[in-house]
Amino acid sequence: MLAPGTLHCLRGTDLKIATVVGARPQFIKACVVSRAIDRLGRQDGRSITELLIHTGQHFDVNMSDVFFEQLGLREPDHHLGICGGGHGAMTGRMLGALEEVLLEAQPDWVVVFGDTNSTLAGALAAAKLQIPVAHIEAGLRSHNRSMPEEINRVVTDHVSDLLFAPTATAVANLVKEGIPSDRISQPGDVMYDVVLRFRDNAGAAGDVLRRFELDERGYVLATVHRAQNTDDPARLRGIFEGLAAISRSQPVLCPLHPRTRQALARNGLLDAIGQVRLIEPVGYFEMMELERNAAVIITDSGGVQKEAFFHRVPCVTVRDETEWVELVEVGANRLVGADPQAIVRGFEQASASRIDAPDLYGKGNAAEAIVRTLLSWRAGSNARPGLSGGLQPATAQSTPAS
Repeated sequence: MLAPGTLHCLRGTDLKIATVVGARPQFIKACVVSRAIDRLGRQDGRSITELLIHTGQHFDVNMSDVFFEQLGLREPDHHLGICGGGHGAMTGRMLGALEEVLLEAQPDWVVVFGDTNSTLAGALAAAKLQIPVAHIEAGLRSHNRSMPEEINRVVTDHVSDLLFAPTATAVANLVKEGIPSDRISQPGDVMYDVVLRFRDNAGAAGDVLRRFELDERGYVLATVHRAQNTDDPARLRGIFEGLAAISRSQPVLCPLHPRTRQALARNGLLDAIGQVRLIEPVGYFEMMELERNAAVIITDSGGVQKEAFFHRVPCVTVRDETEWVELVEVGANRLVGADPQAIVRGFEQASASRIDAPDLYGKGNAAEAIVRTLLSWRAGSNARPGLSGGLQPATAQSTPAS
C-alpha cells in the first residue's frame, strides 16, 4: 500500500489538478485539499495549478454559496449549472459537460470526492479520456446496492488510479475487490482536517444557540436527506414519528434538506413532525456549533455520523447499515433503521452513553498527505497508470510521513 509522504516529491514539476465538486460535503472536503495544493506549491517552488469545477448539483445559497464563503473556497473556474432530474439524466448531463471542460484543460489529475452523482460523472469523464483519477474517501461500503451512493462509490473506485481510503476498513474493502495495493493510500480523513482547522470559527458562531433558544447539551440535532428515506413514505413517516416522540421530552432541531421538505409535503406527512423544529439548512460553522453542543445527533448522513464522533457526541443513525462501521463497533453510533420505537430506544441508549474511543480517522493532516502523494507521481501523457506513456511512480525515497 502507498505510504503517504514516503515517495520522493519531484521539485519543479508542473502539475495541473482538476477538482470536481457539486454537493455540500464536497465543498467541505475540497477546502482543505485546495489549501494544501496552494501551500505546497508555494513552499517547494513547484508550479501547481488547480482547476475548480462545480457541477451545480447543490446550487442554492444555503447548500452551496454559503460554504464557498465560509470555508474560503475561491469561485469555481467552471460552474456547469446541472441540478435536478433523475440520477441517470443528471449524471449523463454532467458527464457530457465535464468531458468538454477536461478536453480543453488537459489536466494531469482529476480529483473527485465521496459518492455523489458529481463524483461518478467526474471519474467517468476522466477515465474515458484516459486522464488519471484520484478518489478521496475511497473504499467505503454499506453493502447495500439499492443506495445510489453505493453504486457511485463502487464504480468510481474501480475506474480510479489512486484511491485515498480514510480507514483500515476501507483499505480492506478495496483489496478484497481486487484493487492493487500499490494504488491505495490511507492518509486519514480530510473531514477531520476540516474540523480541526475551523472549530475556532465555529465557536465564533456561538449565537446560533441563542438564535434557536437552545441550551448546551439540552437538545437533539437531526438531519434526514438520503433518498432511501425521503423517497419511501413509510420510512419517512417512521423517522419523523420517532423524532416527534423524542421532541415531547427534549427539543429536536432539524435543519431540513430541500428534498426532505418536498417529500414531507408531497406525502402529507407534515402531521407526523409533532414538535420537531424544522429550519432551513445552515452554514458549516453554524452546523458545527449545533453538532458539538447537542446531547445526541440523529442522522442518515455519512458525514454527520463522523462529525458527531469528532465532537464526541453520541449518534443514532436512521439507516439499516452504514459505511462507517468502526463507529458502531466502538459504540459511538447506533443503527436503528426507520422504526419509531427503535429510534426512541436508540436515543435513550445514546443519551446514557459516553464516547471513549481513540481517533479513528488519522491525525488531521490527510489533505497534505494526499497532495504530496499526487506530486510523487510523474505526469507523462494523460494515459492511465500501467499503460505506455502513463503515470510512473517517482523514484522511492524515504521521507518522514507528513
